Amino acid sequence: MADAPITTTKVTVGEYEFQLNASGDKSKPALLFLHGSGPGATGLSNWEAVLKDLGNDYYCLAPDVIGFGDSSHPEPPPQGMAAFTQLRVDTLIGLLDELGLEKAVLVGNSMGGIWSLGATLQAPERVEKIVLMGSGGSPIPPGPAIPSLALFYDNPTTEAMQHMLEQFVYDPQLFGGDLRKIAEQRIPRAVRPDVERSHRATFVDVLDRPWALTPEDAAKIEQDVLVIHGREDRFVVFDGGKWFFDHLPNVRLYGIGKCGHWTQIEQHDRFVAAVRGFVSGSL
Repeated sequence: MADAPITTTKVTVGEYEFQLNASGDKSKPALLFLHGSGPGATGLSNWEAVLKDLGNDYYCLAPDVIGFGDSSHPEPPPQGMAAFTQLRVDTLIGLLDELGLEKAVLVGNSMGGIWSLGATLQAPERVEKIVLMGSGGSPIPPGPAIPSLALFYDNPTTEAMQHMLEQFVYDPQLFGGDLRKIAEQRIPRAVRPDVERSHRATFVDVLDRPWALTPEDAAKIEQDVLVIHGREDRFVVFDGGKWFFDHLPNVRLYGIGKCGHWTQIEQHDRFVAAVRGFVSGSL
């Protein structure tokens, strides 16, 4: 089957503007893909290949979340993980409103999982199901590679970007020179003043005040949840995925060996098959 085409538009939500990438027909079930927080991350940088694969069967949406890419960057930005997460959750729910979508399946990668969980707690009636991929939001301490992301702007070079990307994957050698090329593509966007400002505001207190569910919060989430987690994830360790499995009521855990933080890229076919099976109800 041919790849589904991707369109990119601007959508205004209150005083903010989203850059929205979409594939598929609006009459089909809606999947909202939320990227992670790496410097230079966007909806397309995380999800382009997934949108091409799943857009033939679903209405796939991958915005640049507020404070990332070519969406709005608040000035001044909210300071800290909790405050910026609240703004992002509010505007993502507003995006569903603006698009006329009563419900969506939320697919969150890394910090995108935090936004997915936050949106579910705030507006559970808007969330059909949840996929958490290498997701933050558990109280388990972060992995050893987090400083390469959180402190990137202490040394924002192409080499530092490449080093960070090498930490994302299980085996950088499998990518040949691709990680260097990705680093060269991402660095111009990453060093934009607005992108740096939003990143620094998000991570200003991450080591002291991370955003995390409590067991009581987790027990309130009644939606079916699929946790997909690479065993060798150096950013969000596998025990984080295991915590979700232990505390969310209606959860499945899909652990993948020889896989790091970029499951949708490192194990693309397995990831897409798992999402299809979960959304269709066969998994």
